[in-house]
Amino acid sequence: MKRIYLICSLAVFLGIAAGISYFLIRDANEKIPSDITLINQNGDQYNFGKDKTKLKLVEFIYTHCPDICPTTTQKMSELKKDLEKAGVFGKDIEFVTITIDPYNDTPEILKGYMNGFGIKNDGHWVFLTGDKQNIKTDQGKIGKVASALQFQYKDPGNGQFIHSTFTYLVDQNNKFIAKFPMGENFNQKDAYDKIMDKLK
Repeated sequence: MKRIYLICSLAVFLGIAAGISYFLIRDANEKIPSDITLINQNGDQYNFGKDKTKLKLVEFIYTHCPDICPTTTQKMSELKKDLEKAGVFGKDIEFVTITIDPYNDTPEILKGYMNGFGIKNDGHWVFLTGDKQNIKTDQGKIGKVASALQFQYKDPGNGQFIHSTFTYLVDQNNKFIAKFPMGENFNQKDAYDKIMDKLK
């Protein structure tokens, strides 16, 4: 009987280990397609494959989010100050915020969202949405970026999106490095340490 318990326990352990390994390997191989181009807060095109010199901290939001999105943006704004003090923000790393609601979050709305957090419109923190003329196509592009990072979201029809709760650090080639919780659980020190370690 003990042998059966031992075999069952071992099988469960191996199953859990295999599951964890699968997700770690999957995340480690994720990459944002370099050919994706979206529109930033100024109405200019932003291409993910153009600049291969900087890390990116990628955040997904929608501006009408009542809690976790603005909390994350605020914490990232504070992280930005720490990275500026270290002399790496804008030089070695940029922030990329992508709306999951491009129909409503126009460049003008995103610019207002930025201003609400006192974020400088200097090109080092870009806010991305879709082009009104190609909104369905660009919505699909946003979905591809989200899918590449395993970020999931859905509009149940009331305008209050259900979505994953992670931000993502990617390297100069848009390849996944690490993810951090959104909202109150976003730990600035953890994100700062991971970024600085990667820049060594």
